[in-house]
Amino acid sequence: MTEVPRLAVSAARRAIALDTKGFMPEDEGDALFDAGIAAGRSCSGLPWVEVGSYCGRSTVWLGAAAEAGETTLFTIDHHRGSEETQPGWQWHDPTVMDPATGLMETLPFLRTTLWRAGLEETVIPIVGRSPVVARHWSTPLGLVFIDGGHGTEPARADYAGWTPHIAVGGSLVIHDVFPDPADGGRPPYEEIFKPALDSGRFSLVSATGSLRVLRRVD
Repeated sequence: MTEVPRLAVSAARRAIALDTKGFMPEDEGDALFDAGIAAGRSCSGLPWVEVGSYCGRSTVWLGAAAEAGETTLFTIDHHRGSEETQPGWQWHDPTVMDPATGLMETLPFLRTTLWRAGLEETVIPIVGRSPVVARHWSTPLGLVFIDGGHGTEPARADYAGWTPHIAVGGSLVIHDVFPDPADGGRPPYEEIFKPALDSGRFSLVSATGSLRVLRRVD
């Protein structure tokens, strides 16, 4: 059997991703890219969804994989920031505040990132709240990457809204999964990862840091 060569994100795009504001470690970004390459092979032609764009750090890795698989990545975010990135919270960045509204505004950063990475033809930003977009979505998906709001209700809504659209053989990728409460917040683990495994519809493929890759089997 001929071995399929392992692809890797280009050095130029890796540098852009690491230079972009965000929370994706390099090894987890590489695992996300690998998950995309696998999904492109198992679900050829089906589009992907990323929930939680922020400024586009993880989007570069996933967009590069989408380009390699000749598919389209829809990246969804309301661009007003999640709970933990608001003023006064640990992960807040004052440079993404819009002085005109007094609110966070990360869409211009995302658009610049996509332009720098040469991914404007592959990655389509959707500005809106994930549950609203999911409610009107009907196209089967080859991959869903959930890295949106990390509170209980947002995580639960992302699981309920997006996992039914994943095709058999497609991938569910979840960021910030911490089985040990001492390591981080619980909702991605309790409201997405555990329900997916307990449903019997998904099996675990890999774990890298806090990134979990699952495949839909039923």
